Amino acid sequence: MNRSIIRLLLVILVFLSPLSSYAAESFRVPILLYHRFGATVADGMTTTTPVFEAQMKYLHDNGYKVIPLRQLVDHYRGKVPAPGPKSVVIVEDDAHKSVYSDMLPIIKKYRFPVTIFAYPSAISNAKYAMTWDQMRELTKTGLFDIQSHTYWHPNFKKERKKLSKPALEALVMTQLKKSKTRLETELASKVDMLAWPFGIYDDYLLSKAAESGYGATFTIERRHATASDSIMKLPRYLLVNADSGKAFVQLLEGNAVKRNVAY
Repeated sequence: MNRSIIRLLLVILVFLSPLSSYAAESFRVPILLYHRFGATVADGMTTTTPVFEAQMKYLHDNGYKVIPLRQLVDHYRGKVPAPGPKSVVIVEDDAHKSVYSDMLPIIKKYRFPVTIFAYPSAISNAKYAMTWDQMRELTKTGLFDIQSHTYWHPNFKKERKKLSKPALEALVMTQLKKSKTRLETELASKVDMLAWPFGIYDDYLLSKAAESGYGATFTIERRHATASDSIMKLPRYLLVNADSGKAFVQLLEGNAVKRNVAY
């Protein structure tokens, strides 16, 4: 067969493949990251429950479609088409007990999917965290997916300064693999997504995450996820209580107020 014809056929196959056609689609999706909820602002990471409910109501009343994080990740993997206009993703880090007491009733009301990034050392152990039974209850609703936030939420930047290379590698692999194994065992679910503690990552950590079985990881960057982003470092908006009202609308539109948040 003529080489020119072969090249032409290869080009056609590439453009007809699901991965190429899906990846070519343009989109902008805000991933909204929450941590804690409550009646008052106990710290910089708290969103008051009334503010959170108002935000969810705004999404519901204004034509936004809250999609599972898994759907967005599957698009990057070439499995499904790009998210539609006004798509939004909701996630939470740390599995704080207020997720069960405050977030759950609101999420059930609006039937929005949520992904929780948990570090297992705290579950059924730390006073501020949920229990394994509560986590199982969340998953049974069909609205919550539980993924990894390492095993005990280390600051890898600080650990790198005080540990030898072998010790650092041992720590990193323990944090990544032990978390994945424990979550999968306790919740009987697939864990292949990771949120970096404090948003800290580098090429070394990304390679270790891939080696440990994670196909997508998430940072903390105040912008929308787009088609040009790497699946291994997808950005998320770290929301604070001030991201309410007009500021919340601006954020959804991609014009978020710049904030210096003490994590």
